[in-house]
Amino acid sequence: MSGVWVFKNGVVRLVENGAAGGGEAVRKRKALVHTPSGQVVRSYAELEAELRALGWERYYEDPVLYQFHKRGSLDLISLPADFARFSSVHMYDIVIKNRESFRVVDI
Repeated sequence: MSGVWVFKNGVVRLVENGAAGGGEAVRKRKALVHTPSGQVVRSYAELEAELRALGWERYYEDPVLYQFHKRGSLDLISLPADFARFSSVHMYDIVIKNRESFRVVDI
């Protein structure tokens, strides 16, 4: 059983499959944008280049992860090796650690 709990007119009910409002639920996709250039990040090669310019170093020990560390801090960015599995959770992790350089937008 999956869905969304909706509170309306004093009644709580489960709406199956997120169909709140009577229509199909539309899943918004997210994109990571490099703020200074305004470009959408479309690959790990692009992301790595931007992170390196900001002082991040890549760790190569784990083949199933892309990991970046910034010297002089405790921050670590861990991303799945497959870019297709790069999700909004990973995007927000990058944004939190690089507030001035990246943002997440709906596409």
